[in-house]
Amino acid sequence: CFFFYTGACSALKLTVPSHTVHGIEGQPLHLLVNYNFNTTASEVQIIWLFERPQTNPKYLLGSVNQTVVPDLEYQHKFTLIPPNASLMIDPLHTSDEGNYIVKVNVRGNKTIAASQKIQVAVDVPITKPIVLTEPSSGVVEYVGNITLKCTVGKGTRVVYQWMKNGKRLHAGPNYTFS
Repeated sequence: CFFFYTGACSALKLTVPSHTVHGIEGQPLHLLVNYNFNTTASEVQIIWLFERPQTNPKYLLGSVNQTVVPDLEYQHKFTLIPPNASLMIDPLHTSDEGNYIVKVNVRGNKTIAASQKIQVAVDVPITKPIVLTEPSSGVVEYVGNITLKCTVGKGTRVVYQWMKNGKRLHAGPNYTFS
């Protein structure tokens, strides 16, 4: 959490629950942000930006007090309800993966500012696995080999694990994995 001090008694605290958030493709994702300050404020400004690696940040939306100003390109995808600084992304797509930057400016006698970055990873649900056998007719015990191929049509962060009778199979003289 970042603290920016512009005076002995003026502080703005901006917190996020995690710097990496996983969301599910097609579902809404809520990026929770809280802020508080111990000064009298005439204006509170909230700004949200989005960046991917090797690109410049894009403005998504912002607010001054209760008035939200969205980027017209993204106005139906991102929601901010001030004074809450949390951002709603609905629906989430794989193209939404990247860094989201929130900045809060508080103007009182002086202006104080704080910002945080949240990395969003988009997970695509894994489809039901398909197992193919080669040869499809099977093999005769003690004669020849059989190959089992497992594939999934869609999904991210897929991990394959073969089991026999509820126990994990390990490579050895009888089993090879590729």
